[in-house]
Order: sequence, then structure tokens, then C-alpha cells
Amino acid sequence: MILSLMKPPYHITSEILSLIASISEKIGEINAALLYKPTTELRKKNRIKTIQSSLEIEGNTLTEEQITALLENKRVVAPQKDILEVQNAIKTYEQLHQFNPYQIKDLERAHSILMNGLIESAGKLRTTNVGIVKGSKVEHIAPGGGMVKALVKDLFGYLKKDKDLLLIKSCVFHYEFEFIHPFIDGNGRMGRLWQTLILMQRYPVFEFLPVESLIKQQQSIYYSKLSESDKKGNSTPFIEFMLGIIQAALEEVLQLQNKTLYTEDRILLFKDKAGKNTFTRKDYLNHFKNISAPTASRDLKWAVEQGILSRFGDKRLAEYQF
Repeated sequence: MILSLMKPPYHITSEILSLIASISEKIGEINAALLYKPTTELRKKNRIKTIQSSLEIEGNTLTEEQITALLENKRVVAPQKDILEVQNAIKTYEQLHQFNPYQIKDLERAHSILMNGLIESAGKLRTTNVGIVKGSKVEHIAPGGGMVKALVKDLFGYLKKDKDLLLIKSCVFHYEFEFIHPFIDGNGRMGRLWQTLILMQRYPVFEFLPVESLIKQQQSIYYSKLSESDKKGNSTPFIEFMLGIIQAALEEVLQLQNKTLYTEDRILLFKDKAGKNTFTRKDYLNHFKNISAPTASRDLKWAVEQGILSRFGDKRLAEYQF
């Protein structure tokens, strides 16, 4: 809960510290192996997974196959509202790089694309009072409409100026955003989107990280951690939960790394690393630790045949250059 011009309340636990250490280590591994730039096919798959999961949390019925069809401009039979939600989400995620996570006007612009045609006040902070009802009970009474503008301004002030780690600030932002409930509708998907956007600025891997699908798998815990943080008056339980989700999503990327890569993918990823330097098959193998020596030889032979690589010397002593 935010009190004007004060830092949102939370405390750093040993659990948070150990998660941060593990996440930092995994980001380091991903950066070293250049896995933050997944192949085009994988990027598309992860984007579809993200959109499907984030909207399913909000009750949307479309499957990954149907979302793929919409992306390819094919006709889909489904409720019109669900189709519109997906089309809006596709547009919003396509424009991710055009939003500055530190600007309120960009938050409003993203919301207006995401909720276009779904609510009348798309892109406008609410001025009325709301309560969030789950089943038959009121789950959360959001701050009054008259306070929203000031609270959002304070939250963005915290995001810009506070010296805490970005990983922590992104989780605090996500929780406080849901607590304030700044829009009439679409707050859940906006909070998740904005945390991604905040993290993407420093860690490119977050653009295609399947965080949403892991939240979807633990949806009831996600809501219970939001609720627990409300009751405790600080976001600590929610920070621990979200960092755990981020850690699991990064782990997934590391496990998938070589299973989903083909010869051409590996060669292009290695090109970024090698630049203009010469290298050996051993250097190539050190980079892709999950492949065998014969696979490395086949990759390099293919790249030479395609004219992507030049080869100097023979057999084991051979050196290559892009």
C-alpha cells in the first residue's frame, strides 16, 4: 500500500536474496550463451504462449492454435469479445519497444490499445470507486477514484528514483499496480505486461520469457499472494512469489536452449559471439555444451558449404571465420 511520497512497504528476506542471486546467475548464463535472442520461430511461440496465458487468467477462451490463426489473419470461430481481446493484445505486444516503462502517458497508451473496444474508458485512469469481487465475496476494495492519479504518480516516482534492484522494483510495481487498480478493467494483464516491460529495458531475455504461462499454472497462488500482501500491508509475499516464477522461467530457457536449436540457429548465434575472429571446432563446442563433436563438425561443414564460413587448415587444426 502506498502512502503519498513514501516508498511502498516491503522488506528484503533471505528468500528474496537467494532468489535474486539465482536469477542473476541464470541471466548471466543466458547472456553468455546469447540465448536472449531466441530464434524467430521460438519468439513467435513464446509470444503466443504469453498472450494466451495472460488472457486465460482473465477468462479468455482462445487456445494457442486459435491465437496463431489470428496472427496469420485467418478466421476463427469464438466469442467476439475474446477475439478482440487477443487482437488487442497482439497489437500491444508488437509495440512493446515503443513504450517507456517510466512514463505514465505510455502506460495509458498501452492500456488504450489493450482495452480498445472492450471498455469505454480505455487508456484513462479511473475516477470512480471500485471493489474486486471473487465469487460472492469482495476480495479487495481499491483506493478511492479521487486518489488514483496521485498514487500512480507516486508509484512511477518510486520506480524512477528508488535505488533498490530492478528485479525487486518490478515486483513491487506489479503488486502496487494491482492494489491501486488504476483502470476500470484490464489491470491484471497491464500489471503483468508492465513488469515485463520494466525488466526488458535491462535484460532483453524478458521480452520472450514465458513468465505469464507459469503464472497461469499457479494462478490460485498468484491471487492468494496478492491477497496475503494486502492483509500484511506490504508486498513481501508477492515479491517472493514473482521472483520464484522468474527463476523458473529462466530455468526453462536454459533447459530448452539446445533442444530447440537447429544447425542454422546455432551458427547464427555463434556469429554474434565470434564476430570477425577465427575460431576452432573446440571453441564452438565450448559454446554449445549440449551437442556432440560430430554435430559440431556437421554444423561447421554446412556453414562452409553455404558460404557463411571460410575454413583454413585441415582436420583437427582447422580454423574458421565468418
